[in-house]
Amino acid sequence: MIKIIEPKFTEQEAKILSDIVLSGHITRGPWTKKFSEAFAEFLGVKTIYTVCSGTTALYVILKALNVEAKHVIVPALSFMATIDTVILAGGIPVVVDVDEYYTMDPNQLEEAVKKYNPICIIPVHLYGGMSDMDAIMDIANRYNIYVLEDAAQAHGASFKGKMAGAIGHVGAFSFYASKNVPMGEGGAISSSDESILKAVNALIDFGDSPALNVRITEFQAALGFLGLQKLDQLNAIRIKNAEYYNKHLSDELIKPKQRENSHHVYHLYTLRHKNRDHIIESLKKENIDARVYYTYTLAGLRNALHLPLDNANRYINEFFSIPVHPYLAKEELEKIVSVINSSL
Repeated sequence: MIKIIEPKFTEQEAKILSDIVLSGHITRGPWTKKFSEAFAEFLGVKTIYTVCSGTTALYVILKALNVEAKHVIVPALSFMATIDTVILAGGIPVVVDVDEYYTMDPNQLEEAVKKYNPICIIPVHLYGGMSDMDAIMDIANRYNIYVLEDAAQAHGASFKGKMAGAIGHVGAFSFYASKNVPMGEGGAISSSDESILKAVNALIDFGDSPALNVRITEFQAALGFLGLQKLDQLNAIRIKNAEYYNKHLSDELIKPKQRENSHHVYHLYTLRHKNRDHIIESLKKENIDARVYYTYTLAGLRNALHLPLDNANRYINEFFSIPVHPYLAKEELEKIVSVINSSL
């Protein structure tokens, strides 16, 4: 099977994890500190707080921003955690459509802002591609709204030289096994905003106010630190694989677009075609993994307030993703292209 997701580790990771076991220092130790500092430097933010998942990162941030009984705007396309954390934090989600890059439509965003007066906007950098952060930050600044970047799929992506997770007021990352930096489970909160950092810290550090234990272990932190050292190299291979697909796949397919002045890191390589189910079936017959991310809009999933979602409602019937991970052999890329093109 040619897998759509295939994290791989080396003897280096195995040795370090073994050393951690033998040390007896398996949480709140030097690896957590090293990873937090290295990731903050990589992004160009003041502080990174590590947490146990990307979902937890979103939830803690939304609680820190005090969204209860207030509107929060999310895009139509994302993993369900983006909207679920708004609901769990007591907020009222409002869903807006996406543009041709599959990220939040800034034109509809402003319409929603005027109508609902939200406290927070959550742009999602989907599939490794960046949202239009210039337009989103302009709207947020004019209306005095927090911007929480959902960068769970965008490790190493950037917009105009600024890293995903370092452009808005605060960012959320996931280090689930499928991510470009895989820990198995894990997440991070990124910010340089002192007031947000203080509010987040109060929720995750036991002391003067009620808090949650959302820590990662030393094992996860070590995997994250080592994965971060390899990230640029592995992202470069993802990009090379995407370029191969762009060149060799039939133009009958709608291929992913890269926003101008942005750096796409291809967490997923997502195509569109009206006969996508037939294409997926053809791929699976040849032991090639292909999946649909996503089969729903967030509005439909949670019966949320929304504006017209014409693009998203069309895209969910056409989307399919194929392997693009950095461990694909040339023969595997060639086989994937051949199977897809012959199925059209």
